[in-house]
Amino acid sequence: MTNRSSPSTATPTLKDRLRESRPVLAPGVYDPLSALLAEQAGFEALYLSGGAVAYTQLGRSDVGLTTAKEAVDVLARITDRVSTPIIVDGDTGFGNALNTQRTVRDFERAGAAMIQLEDQTFPKRCGHLENKTLVSTAEMCGKLRAALDARHDENTLIMARTDAVAVEGLDAALERAQAYFECGVDALFVEAVRTEQDMDKACGRFADKIPMLANMVEGGKTPVQGVDALARHGYRLVIFPGGTVRFLARQLQQYFSSLSGTGSTAAFKEQMLDFDGLNAVIGTPELLALGRRYEG
Repeated sequence: MTNRSSPSTATPTLKDRLRESRPVLAPGVYDPLSALLAEQAGFEALYLSGGAVAYTQLGRSDVGLTTAKEAVDVLARITDRVSTPIIVDGDTGFGNALNTQRTVRDFERAGAAMIQLEDQTFPKRCGHLENKTLVSTAEMCGKLRAALDARHDENTLIMARTDAVAVEGLDAALERAQAYFECGVDALFVEAVRTEQDMDKACGRFADKIPMLANMVEGGKTPVQGVDALARHGYRLVIFPGGTVRFLARQLQQYFSSLSGTGSTAAFKEQMLDFDGLNAVIGTPELLALGRRYEG
């Protein structure tokens, strides 16, 4: 069942929301249920990372094993269920400039509000892993221009990410970000900055011109801070992309260990929704009522 809003109650576009000074906080989601729960919690945007697709669809690491189609399929199932704007990780565009154009068109048709593209070589790896490699600035600029040309709706935003901090240093990363900014992208993401001083330097150069994204990875390279602290640095987009899966994995480890050891879920009863509780969350009564409208 689709959960798209009617035109009279449509969710504001992410483009409109980013015109405000207060930052957008977007949790990581990985399927329609996690997205629905995040929407019900009141978030104004959601984030679908390539890592989350790899972790949950393949049970594998974020090292470029997923395909564009797998990411598009997950996104389409999410946008069919929720109306909250989705920021989606387009990795490297899954190839060259022409591949990037196809990726953008596919993500846009699947309902992406913002598409993130990065300057790693293909296949890429998680931005907080070691030994990343980069394409040239010129090649990345070509891919960004291709992405901007490919979108059909000006409300579909393109975000440029650079992974150069770990490879070439912060100053080189900021020079790359400057070149990407000049391509006309809608937001910038300098990945894996190491200190608060680096945050200030990056935001000091760009935040008054374009929305900057802060990526909070528990155990990653960047100091994890709350959204208010990050706003003081100048960030207008804050994502916690993998926290949802990391929390889920830890909870399931404990759940399965207990079930295996005791033969029952009784120890977790108070931490679970029961049958009716879950059906209430996902809208089963409303869905069945809708079905009755079409009965003969």
